[in-house]
Amino acid sequence: MNSASNHLAAARAVLATEAEAITEAAAALDDSFNRAVETILAISGKVVVTGIGKSGLIAGKIAATFASTGTPALFVHPADALHGDLGVITGDDCIVGISHSGTAEEIATVLAYGRALGTPLLMITGAAQSPLAAAADTVIKVAVSREACPLNLAPTSSAIATCAIGDALAMALLVARGFTPEDFARTHPHGALGRRLLLTVADVMCTGSQLPIIAADAPLTAAIVEMSAKRLGMTMVRDSGGDLAGIFTDGDLRRCLERGVDFNGTDIAAMMNRTPKTIGAARLAAEAADLMRRESVNQLPVLDGKSIVGAVTIQMLLARQVA
Repeated sequence: MNSASNHLAAARAVLATEAEAITEAAAALDDSFNRAVETILAISGKVVVTGIGKSGLIAGKIAATFASTGTPALFVHPADALHGDLGVITGDDCIVGISHSGTAEEIATVLAYGRALGTPLLMITGAAQSPLAAAADTVIKVAVSREACPLNLAPTSSAIATCAIGDALAMALLVARGFTPEDFARTHPHGALGRRLLLTVADVMCTGSQLPIIAADAPLTAAIVEMSAKRLGMTMVRDSGGDLAGIFTDGDLRRCLERGVDFNGTDIAAMMNRTPKTIGAARLAAEAADLMRRESVNQLPVLDGKSIVGAVTIQMLLARQVA
């Protein structure tokens, strides 16, 4: 076996062992998990997640997942807690400690402070008979058969299983709270989902002097001039009352050239599309993108009733990473 094969074999062994650890953790879940979920649902404050070393890194990730999925949470480093950060904890909160060994003295101090405030105390640990487990109200045990480390020393399987239990808690809370994709978008406004669920056509469209608009009795040459000046690949056509009468696009221009249309002697009204696809300013930008794809168009007039208020193009949506 060559060295590359050795590397792959080692990697696959690690992944297989860690996958087994998550399966073990799932099978070992009991009513303590239910109690942990109900405890967090019952508080009026936030979840304070704490841990030190690699458990601290996992605690930070768990706190971030809670916070982004409807459960207010923050990570407090136990060392910083001992130098003033204990002040962020109140009796309305819940403390979740992370320690595989269940013996971290710094976390014991945080739990003791929470106990004095009457704060519910949860521990996620690999040692149900440890000092930290004894200090907690509810203990979720995360025991693994062995670490994925070939020396069975580095916290690998145990770390992955603990992180997975944190995810399981967060998702159980998400379901219990009825957290929706729209809720998720509000906490991720710059993410892809946030853009699709929050960004409206009004946020993207061009308005005012940027809009290509000509009168219905204007000649085709005026349409070409307006399209060239505004660079949206089309011009909107307005009737005598100021409402949208139709649009004329680059595609329409090519078809006129193919037919040998007299540009000076033909009004735009004779060549425009009188039934263009349109959209309202309050609609989601993602809906505009979906409509353009479905109808194979690259531009949409934006209307308030029949009045022109803007225009949106596929390029604008791509620039905002919606299309």
